[in-house]
Formats: sequence, C-alpha cells, structure tokens
Amino acid sequence: MYQLSPSILAADFNCLGEQIRQVEEAGVEWLHIDVMDGAFVPSISFGMPVIASIRKNSSLFFDVHLMIEEPGRYIEEFKKSGADMLTVHAEACKHLDSTLREIRKAGMEVGVAINPGTPVSQLECVLDLVDMVLIMTVNPGFGGQSYIESCTGKVQKLRKMITEAGLNVDIQVDGGINEKTIDKVLDAGANILVAGSAVFGGNIGENVRCLKEKMESR
Repeated sequence: MYQLSPSILAADFNCLGEQIRQVEEAGVEWLHIDVMDGAFVPSISFGMPVIASIRKNSSLFFDVHLMIEEPGRYIEEFKKSGADMLTVHAEACKHLDSTLREIRKAGMEVGVAINPGTPVSQLECVLDLVDMVLIMTVNPGFGGQSYIESCTGKVQKLRKMITEAGLNVDIQVDGGINEKTIDKVLDAGANILVAGSAVFGGNIGENVRCLKEKMESR
C-alpha cells in the first residue's frame, strides 16, 4: 500500500482548512501532523487544539508525528483530539516498548520514528509492536530541508529487517521528499511518503497529482 501524507507544517495557516480540503479533493487519504515541543527539537509547532479543530471538518487519516520529549504523557489527549496514528521517537522515550503498547491500548495505530543519526538496529526489539516505522530523512525540527542521501541505505536495511522477520510494517520517510527524491526512497522500500513543500508550495492539486502518479506507477 502506497500513501502520500502531506505535512501541514508547510501549509499556509491563514487558510489551513481550505488547503486541507484541496489535498483531500486531490485524492489524498492521509494527513501528516507534526507536533514539536521546542525541547526534543528546536521548533514549536502546534498541539491538541489545532488537531481537534481540523478534525471537525476532515475525514482524512490523521498521521500524527510527535517530536516531543516523553510523549507517553499525552497519548490519551491526542486520541481525544482525533489522531488515528501516533508516531513517537525512539530517542524521546525512556521506556519505548511501554509507550508503544499504550498507544495501541488507546485504540490508535502505532508508529515509531528514528532520526538520521539513529541506526535501524535499535528498532529490532519493537518491530512487532508497530504498524509503521518513520525514518527521518532530514534532522527533525524544520521544514524545507534537503534529503540526506545516507538515509536511503537505512530504508533498505529496515525493509530487509521487516521482510526477514515476516512482519507487515509500513516504512514512512519524512524530509526532502519531492519529484527528484521520490524514486530513490520508493526503490529502497518506503511506501508512505511525507511531503510538505512539495505539496503545499504552488498548485496543491497539481503537486499531489504528480507525486501520486509516481507512486501509483509502481
């Protein structure tokens, strides 16, 4: 299953609802929502009130990416605000396995993320607890960064790990994904692609169409 998950971090917040409507009309099924706390990453973005607000008028799958320290503190609150999947960073959790189990218990799909400098081997013991692994292909905290080439090999290694373990786990990539980099991450084994500027920069409908065509041609 291939999915495009546009990141609203790159949207124009003056007309956020309208831009979400445009991606939905273009055939997108997922929406990537980056929550940043100013501690785990340098930037501060938005939290539960924004998610709850856009949930009222959207039926999209809310793919919520928590770039916050000890995210286990807020699992129930994000569930109540409308998150469908909660992705937490391995680097941010003192007890990662417990946090992942709590997300499942709350009734959400489970994701785990790693930064560019974290080896995929650190996930071996929790792969059977998750629906998706997010490999950051830029250092988290800011949109508009360039794709880190060494991350391609990490996607390949992770896909091999998942296959050898006989698991059904999606691989998401986030950072610098556009028409120039999309083929290399798809070839490496990713199947869920986060795109921010590549979707919200310019004609949203046309941008979505171009990216989805590349994904659907596989």
